[in-house]
Amino acid sequence: MKKLSALVAIAAASVLALTGCSAGSEAGQPAAASASSAAAFPATVETKFGDVTISKKPERVVALGWGDAETALELGVQPVGASDWLGFGGAGVGPWDESKYTSKPEIIETLEPNYEKIAALKPDLILDVRSSGDEARYKKLSSIATTVDVPKDGDNYLTSTQEQTAMIATALGEKEKGEALLATVDDAFAKVAAAHPEWKGKSVTVATRTSNGWGAYVQGDGRLSFLEKLGFTQSPTIATLKANSSGFSTSVSDEQLDLLDADLIVAFPIFIDTTKITDDAQWTAIPAVKDGRSIVVDGELSNAFSDSTPGAELYALDKIAALIEKTGLK
Repeated sequence: MKKLSALVAIAAASVLALTGCSAGSEAGQPAAASASSAAAFPATVETKFGDVTISKKPERVVALGWGDAETALELGVQPVGASDWLGFGGAGVGPWDESKYTSKPEIIETLEPNYEKIAALKPDLILDVRSSGDEARYKKLSSIATTVDVPKDGDNYLTSTQEQTAMIATALGEKEKGEALLATVDDAFAKVAAAHPEWKGKSVTVATRTSNGWGAYVQGDGRLSFLEKLGFTQSPTIATLKANSSGFSTSVSDEQLDLLDADLIVAFPIFIDTTKITDDAQWTAIPAVKDGRSIVVDGELSNAFSDSTPGAELYALDKIAALIEKTGLK
């Protein structure tokens, strides 16, 4: 089926963003309720549109936000419908989570979901936790079923890994499992950071190139947070640049690629060949790149780096740490 890139749609205005998929597949099976999790209800989640109360354990969950399906799976719940933001295909999730499905979910479009298709799945809970925070979208979804949208003070895909996991865990009656999952991630990052004290305080730029040009991610984006947990700090140069309307990225012109310079640069391509970065003369002229203090990730590793769920971060952690080690950064 033809894939729809949510990233390209948003990138027209902001250069950086997300990716989506419009492919369809078989409907998944309902998530089974357990006696232990049933005791967690009623449960209340604070969102941008007010407190949302889930009266009983959800049995048919539709996960629409970026990474919402992956997070639900990591908490032991299989959505019957889900959006494939990174264009994985198949069950719509990365290899770190795909085996957790026993039956594929119905794949729902990302930016412009088919509300009739969602309603046909008869959900009793809709997750749209890392999404645009658009009120019109929320009202349409909440008319179908109880909907947990972006955090109380959140908006536009800036929901953090911690917020997303905690909100979804509460909604699914798996609060303790969510806390344990986040603790596992924190411990794993802490161990890698402790093994590399030389990274603490070093500046980093997270950069990307799309068919529309170059850009860098700003405070609040999950990829930058990933590196901050390893001790790095955002490049002060990027920190001074104005974010695009997306709120999580800033555009950088070809003529100003030196703005990407930092102690370390982590870059990745979006829907272009990796060589469009690595063979670019202006890229190779950046001081950090010339000095070997840059890495370019692609494929599954790039997707895991961008997904920002606990499972994706654990999948990417050792691989990205190993690439940083090879730069010899001191």
